[in-house]
Amino acid sequence: MTATRTPPRLALAITVASLMAALTLTPAQADDGPSVPPGTEPSATAPVEVDPNDPDLKLPEGATLAEPKVLDIKQVVEDQSGDERREDTNADVKFALQAEVLFGKDSAKLNGEAKARISAIAAEIKNQNATRIRVFGFTDNLGSYAHGLTLSRQRANAVQDVLDQELKDSGITYEVRGYSEDYPIASNATESGRKKNRRVEVSFPRGES
Repeated sequence: MTATRTPPRLALAITVASLMAALTLTPAQADDGPSVPPGTEPSATAPVEVDPNDPDLKLPEGATLAEPKVLDIKQVVEDQSGDERREDTNADVKFALQAEVLFGKDSAKLNGEAKARISAIAAEIKNQNATRIRVFGFTDNLGSYAHGLTLSRQRANAVQDVLDQELKDSGITYEVRGYSEDYPIASNATESGRKKNRRVEVSFPRGES
């Protein structure tokens, strides 16, 4: 008897999924229990090795592949001084302003240059027709965690106040939080790193109608 050979069919489908913590939108003031800021979730672990000849990778008779998915692409632009950083993805826009360009040392009072920088962010919010805005404050690891938590909240609130004055839109919902030294974007072992970590981030959906 002659065995019938079925031509091998091999299909490898890789699905990339991301889970975001649900954030409760609150008007203006910072929440007492900060959630994880968007974009700081742990990245996926390295993929396991795949045997392309594994029969379990073959599609069953009649099965089809899932629709292709466009992955999110992030573009990051930072000015030469490092004072301001902009991140663009397919879904969101985020600005990060170092605390030194907005406030005095250990202060939540905005300086003379702060309004112009925040106004530029407000203009981009209008351009994107965004109605949900996150304003998050962060500090370095110097001083107590509790002090950093209070200061980061106060700074986030100060930036939100200016955005509210600039936008004058009752339809906008703000989420304002302080995170103290949590979620650093640079090493706290050096002053240059701590300077990057002392920041206020403003983020909002791209092209929301």
